[in-house]
Amino acid sequence: MRRLDSSDDVSLFDAEEDTGRKSKSKIKHPLASFFHLFFRVSAILVYLVCELLSSSFIAPMVAIILLLCCDFWTVKNITGRLMVGLRWWNQVDDDGKSHWVFESRKGSGKQASDSESRIFWLGLLICPIVWVIFAFSSLVSFKIKWLAVVIMGVVLQGANMYGYVRCKVGTRTNLKNMATSYFGRQFLKQTMSNQEES
Repeated sequence: MRRLDSSDDVSLFDAEEDTGRKSKSKIKHPLASFFHLFFRVSAILVYLVCELLSSSFIAPMVAIILLLCCDFWTVKNITGRLMVGLRWWNQVDDDGKSHWVFESRKGSGKQASDSESRIFWLGLLICPIVWVIFAFSSLVSFKIKWLAVVIMGVVLQGANMYGYVRCKVGTRTNLKNMATSYFGRQFLKQTMSNQEES
């Protein structure tokens, strides 16, 4: 794994770490921000209304899979780099070994805006959760033919989520430490606010 610099990249939980930074709410890349959400939300909407629009299974399935593929490519190759300065890819060396590379932007004065960061992380985290809910829904309602499409949504959006979280926090140990630290801070804030009210 290769990390360039973690001291200047964008926070995964911006709301808790905005205290020391000047607010940068202007969206620097409106087109990237639009397409970051467009393909994923469109795939979800097509899935929700497909039975109302068409009695066919093939047309909505193809449309959803194309939207999911466009979303995967756009988020992985464009919006992650532009909106939060993170990127990941698989590199095969001369020996034929596959290496996953996770990078974050160096501190070159180009920091992502808080608005773009929130758009990126909320879209990246919420949409895979929606696809997991769809997966359970299709199992419970016995719509097994839709399960393959829903699993495709979970896999493609989950892969992007996993890749960018790895870029942001590094190794699995760092992810565990970050989660522990985040929940510890939340518990401490809750305890302090309860004591102040008493």
